[in-house]
Amino acid sequence: MDAHRPLLKKLLILYIYLNKEILHLIKTGKLHSILASEEKHSSGIPLKQWLLKLALRALILSFLVFFTMVYIHQGSLIFNENGSTIFNRLAAFEFSATVLFLFLVFLVHRGISKVINDYRLANYGSLLRGILEAILVIISTVILLYLCLLVPFRFIFPNVDIPPDRIRFNNVVMAIITLFFYYFVERERSKKQLQKEMLRAARLQKENFQAQLQSLKSQVSPHFLFNSLNVLRSLIPQNPERASDFTERLSDLYRAFLENSDQQLIPLKKELEVVNSYIFLLETRFGSAVKFALDIPAEVEQLQIPPGALQMLIENAIKHNGSTRKKPLSIEITVEEDYLCVQNNLQPRLDHVSSTNTGLENIRRRYDYFSDKEVKIQNSKEKFKVKLPLLKLR
Repeated sequence: MDAHRPLLKKLLILYIYLNKEILHLIKTGKLHSILASEEKHSSGIPLKQWLLKLALRALILSFLVFFTMVYIHQGSLIFNENGSTIFNRLAAFEFSATVLFLFLVFLVHRGISKVINDYRLANYGSLLRGILEAILVIISTVILLYLCLLVPFRFIFPNVDIPPDRIRFNNVVMAIITLFFYYFVERERSKKQLQKEMLRAARLQKENFQAQLQSLKSQVSPHFLFNSLNVLRSLIPQNPERASDFTERLSDLYRAFLENSDQQLIPLKKELEVVNSYIFLLETRFGSAVKFALDIPAEVEQLQIPPGALQMLIENAIKHNGSTRKKPLSIEITVEEDYLCVQNNLQPRLDHVSSTNTGLENIRRRYDYFSDKEVKIQNSKEKFKVKLPLLKLR
């Protein structure tokens, strides 16, 4: 014990110094900005770039860990006990292995964080999950330490013996370091990510409500209802059977809207059922002045889209384009590589209607919450095309 007192004294001094620096970084928020910035490789940042960022973090931290361990064991940052410099083949191996070790530790930490925060463990209580969390961090640290440092060391330097107490000491120090970085960096990252998801959910709820309100205004507006009732009134004496179908489709449209009003996403098949009723009303009203062509493969009908998105695009096409029997408005609805495409020929109305792009912007914002895929707009002199991503439920 007496032989280890100088070593423990140095370790205590170093710990107090680092503790003050770390607390300063935590209070100022610099620690999180430097070491726990979000790696969103699944949300836009390429995987290669994310891994390079992780490797750079491991490299920077390796300098701190390596020279800390050198100082603890040698009492100097440059010289060994025999007076020689620490920069040799053995030191190069230890530093390289430390970089690899910390890189893998950061990857494992991300996996542990995902496991602990999984909804299936939510019922086990914070204490039990905290204990499991600490055990996983320590066990993974020891395993990686042996795989990255001790086992390769035995093969590369078979004639160099490492004292058992030094191995135990290194294990303890590395466990403390990794526990620290897990709880103060990875946990902080997870907490901020959770807060971000909660904010995102709140915004989504707001956007969804606004979309429902906009759609409701559009569908139950006096203008829409007035036109529908006028069409129905003219149909009753001329074609009672079609008038009955018209009434039924109008009823289906409002019923579907009410049923889907609280849904974030619905299957394409369900949206098409609503749109078919909407198309029937439009064809009854405009006759051959508006033509629709739908080509939707059955295998994509279970993919998801925001409710009302397709109907809104059709409505915009009708609103901003004129149509006659000689020059009909053609609206094509097709699928291209997991995108639902709505295309129409451009023939602006004589009574020009100014566009605020509110409908398209609303659709874009709703998609932003569900996918990295963007709503694509292709505008030429003759055609206007919008491509909506078809989403898969995880």
